[in-house]
Amino acid sequence: MKKPTLQAIVADHVFDGATVREHTAVVVDGSRIVDLVPAAKLSAGISIHNLPEGAWLAPGFIDLQVNGGGDVLFNDEPTAEAALRIAAAHRKFGTTSLLPTLITDSPEKMRLALDTANAGTRDLLGREPAILGVHLEGPYLSSENPGVHDVRYIRPPSPDDLAMLIAPREGILLVTLAPEVVPPGFVANLAAAGVRVSLGHSMATYRQTCAAMAEGLTGFTHLFNAMRPLASREPGPIARALESSDAWCGLIADGVHVDPAMLRLALRGLGRPMLVTDAMPPVGGCRSSFSLCGQKITVREQSCVTEQGTLAGTALDMATAVKNCVRLLGVALPEALRFASANPAAFLGLDKMLGALAPGYRADLVAFDPDEMTVLATWLAGSSDRSDF
Repeated sequence: MKKPTLQAIVADHVFDGATVREHTAVVVDGSRIVDLVPAAKLSAGISIHNLPEGAWLAPGFIDLQVNGGGDVLFNDEPTAEAALRIAAAHRKFGTTSLLPTLITDSPEKMRLALDTANAGTRDLLGREPAILGVHLEGPYLSSENPGVHDVRYIRPPSPDDLAMLIAPREGILLVTLAPEVVPPGFVANLAAAGVRVSLGHSMATYRQTCAAMAEGLTGFTHLFNAMRPLASREPGPIARALESSDAWCGLIADGVHVDPAMLRLALRGLGRPMLVTDAMPPVGGCRSSFSLCGQKITVREQSCVTEQGTLAGTALDMATAVKNCVRLLGVALPEALRFASANPAAFLGLDKMLGALAPGYRADLVAFDPDEMTVLATWLAGSSDRSDF
């Protein structure tokens, strides 16, 4: 018997990226969504997958800052194969698309990571990819605010760096930098080449931040962390982010990197918040410690720390970030889901393909129990990670 070409995933609650629909089916043909219909009106000849009672179905999560997962650190293996292993580890927690993130490292590692943006976005197995490109967090950062980044590699950009970054490539390139350490016009050149530019690990003043945004900087990497603090006479980058309706701000909602009270305050003014995990190898892995820049890093609840207590990323997955957003920050579940899908898709310019459940969009979906944000299944381009769905 010929297998039906259409499949329908039926849930009691379907969040389409804008509204919650009750008792609805998402109809998928191959890798694309073709329709959303009431479950009672499904046509014959469709393979139907009924989710458990009370389950929600939503757009797959998109994570812009993933340093590792599945016991793999991207800095150790900046290859497409490693990136796909990291993506597989995060998929168990609802993340269907991500940017593997290279923390400040050598020029050779940077070139390998950029090659990954080309190879990974084609998927080595010939499928539609989970890897959207690559995120370079550094090395053009403030040596005054390095966090766990290796200060030996922190440096201003050279003309060769600029040529490397603006060269044609497949996939998205996101660069986190400190505006005060790059020359005038550097941000503008990156933005003109389609590179997404974000401020992070920076001691930039308010005026320097404004100038960088005028050149094309649109993002703020892990807002509040590793940037000049908000002050009465020098408001710095945080004030510019909070007052700007077109700034995209990554938030680490682990309850440790930023106190929940500060995030609740920020959400009163932020126009475009995005949840990020800043995840390290323990997510989806077996080990509770790893090495970074020669330092032993250990998991402490949802965060990772050096032996001196310096924060070094997280053991946070995106489903837990969504749960924390609801429980710690008082955000409604649909809005928290938007922070993890629609907003990052729009920041990357992929909001006509990802971040929503609508006809023509790629069939990236996550099914979950809303009480504990336990992920039941994910679909990447219409393919489920569960044999029973």
